[in-house]
This record gives sequence, C-alpha cells and structure tokens, in this order.
Amino acid sequence: MDRLLNVQEVAEVLGTGVRFPRRLIEEHRITFVKVGRHVRIPESALSVYVAEHTVQPVTVQRRVLRRAA
Repeated sequence: MDRLLNVQEVAEVLGTGVRFPRRLIEEHRITFVKVGRHVRIPESALSVYVAEHTVQPVTVQRRVLRRAA
C-alpha cells in the first residue's frame, strides 16, 4: 500500500507552499483520498503528477547565417 501524504508533506516534496497542493485537490487535478474530513495524497499519485508535468528540454541547433552578396 502507498504511503499517504498530508498537504504539508506534499508541499515540502514539491518545494511550494501549502496553497498549491490545496488548489490541486480543490480543482481535482491530482488523485487524493478522503479519510474522514482529512485529505491525503498517495505518493504514487504525486509521482504521476510530477511525471506528467515534467517538461523535457529542447535542443536547439545552431544555424549558420549566410551574408547576402
């Protein structure tokens, strides 16, 4: 079974304030579990969220500029 993280722990992992994970929960942009009135986020859901929102770097090839004759 996955470890369930509270909002503070998720914020620490993401390096954000607690408002950001709370907004993710409110907007249903991340999987979460309700335990009574408490909200927890499974570690695997956090990993999936980070993987889906990871932007890969773009490699730019240098062009050789030609001067007009």
